[in-house]
Amino acid sequence: MDIATIAGIFTFVGLAVFMIFHSEGINGFKPFMNLEAVFIVMGGTVCATLVNYPLAQVIGVGKIIKKTLTSHGGDDTSEIVVTFVNLAQKAKKEGFLALQADLKTIKNDFLRRGVQLVVDGADHEFIRNMLETEIGFIRERHKGGAEILSALGTYAPAFGIIGTVLGMIMMLSSIDDVAQVPRRMALALSAAFYGLGSGYLIFLPMGGKLKARSEEELLIKEIIIRGVLLLQSGATPSVVEANLKAYLPPSQRLIVKGPPAPGAPGAPTAAA
Repeated sequence: MDIATIAGIFTFVGLAVFMIFHSEGINGFKPFMNLEAVFIVMGGTVCATLVNYPLAQVIGVGKIIKKTLTSHGGDDTSEIVVTFVNLAQKAKKEGFLALQADLKTIKNDFLRRGVQLVVDGADHEFIRNMLETEIGFIRERHKGGAEILSALGTYAPAFGIIGTVLGMIMMLSSIDDVAQVPRRMALALSAAFYGLGSGYLIFLPMGGKLKARSEEELLIKEIIIRGVLLLQSGATPSVVEANLKAYLPPSQRLIVKGPPAPGAPGAPTAAA
């Protein structure tokens, strides 16, 4: 699970509960126990989303939310750079066909497909087009998911206000005892609380986190494309390392260690 997301949501809930119990004049959770408000806010938000987006996309919202709640678990960019340096070193000595044996040990599917294209002898432009086309589809898919979450975050507060207005209309049109006005007004305002809370605590922040995750994933794939093209062009391990390190932050560049220089400890010795 993503600790930051879970901690953010539950910390706010805890603060809200603390405020409710320590505020004067509030009778526990009774003013918030309004199922009609929950139904009008959540139901209206989902219905508005159905009007705006195709049914298949709306059904997939559950998977999108699950993705934002799970830990990042992305590939280590410095490890990817090291992998390409090692592949370039092996290809320089034994040729591209020797990389076939390394495909089974590559965990990243996108990287494995790219290296497979190199082993199969695909040319530079074909490899670029294949991999960039896949990135384009991934970008559009992620963009659609983030848009739906942002739409939910926009609709929820609006339906919270609509629920409050409906509650006020119903209250003013049927009230007999003036003493009941404060209690029923509090129940009507609970719809605004649910709408604003779900929109600005859950949906909009999750949409932002999904965008950040998407950018991280696409950056990794950009590094992989660059590495595959360098590998296909027959670049030396040192050139591969220098090019791919440009994608890394300074702290991670120190972790990447290229092939040892000739004559250094651990460097391959020439045959006698």
